[in-house]
Amino acid sequence: MSHRCSILAAQRPLQSPLQLRANTPFRQMDPAQISKFPAANNTISPIQSYSRHQQPSHQPSALPSSSTPEALYSDLSDTLSLNNIRRSLILMEDTIIFGLIERAQYARNDPVYQPGAVPVPLWTHEGRQMSLLEYLLRETEQVHGRIRRYTSPDENAFFPDAVPPLVLPPMGYPQVLWPAAADVNVNPKIMDMYLNHLLPATTPEGDDRNYGSAAMHDVIILQALSRRIHYGKFVAEAKFRAQTEEYSALIHAKDSKGIMELLTDRAVELKVVERVKLKAATFGQDLNTAPTTIAAGANGVGSNINGDELLLRVSPQAVAELYDEWVMPLTKEVEVEYLLHRLDGGGQN
Repeated sequence: MSHRCSILAAQRPLQSPLQLRANTPFRQMDPAQISKFPAANNTISPIQSYSRHQQPSHQPSALPSSSTPEALYSDLSDTLSLNNIRRSLILMEDTIIFGLIERAQYARNDPVYQPGAVPVPLWTHEGRQMSLLEYLLRETEQVHGRIRRYTSPDENAFFPDAVPPLVLPPMGYPQVLWPAAADVNVNPKIMDMYLNHLLPATTPEGDDRNYGSAAMHDVIILQALSRRIHYGKFVAEAKFRAQTEEYSALIHAKDSKGIMELLTDRAVELKVVERVKLKAATFGQDLNTAPTTIAAGANGVGSNINGDELLLRVSPQAVAELYDEWVMPLTKEVEVEYLLHRLDGGGQN
């Protein structure tokens, strides 16, 4: 049995940091320091329990009134328009692949994901110390939440009940999505996939003690994956507007299987798989070798046109499987969930 297999056999699967009881409060090491900041709801709960009706008051559900100062802070770009969805998805591929390449320079570093293995100043109400990844992800969302990252319709927090008050005025966005979009959040599944499938496939076994660097890149990848997968809401809206009658009939019938079949285009999916595989092979090659066309292989190994074996920084096959088995299926799950509630309130336009 290999070293990796022996580890997996001896340990239970890594627990998702989001598999916590709803409304679990947290206590900080020094409560006196917390009083210096605006009060926030320091709780963590599974995303499934989150409802748009529970959004913090600082998150606008519509464009601010033209009579308010906040109206001056309006996003005038068209980056969220339906015409730019495909271009945005392709750019996100680059972010995810480069993130995986950066993370692959460090060992697996299992203590990063084990609660209490690395001492951090954050515990659950029941006294369990959080893992380093839980801590860093939550603290990152605290900072980003204050500068309105999670008021954007294409962002979804892993700890939505802990998003703090804003320090910047709220920004208005075009109302592209139906309000039910706020209820769709599959971040717990993304976290589980990342810990138990993607990390083992893209990082070398071992412990190099670069815990902070590893966790930092984990957070970057998780946020990129979350944004890419939840962009399915915009994909679903575009498909609904293109085939309103067909989707409306399936939505009224609550036919999730029929919706899934209608929105699936396997030919396009296979093109995406091949594209990300080629990108991983191209981005991950060592440019100290002669410039050649890379034949993407499995397990981080490829070959050039001369037949020389090249060691790639991340396995192109692992990236291809990530998209084929996880990213696109989860994206379609987001699409189906969004569409099932697209006609709530009787709206179609």
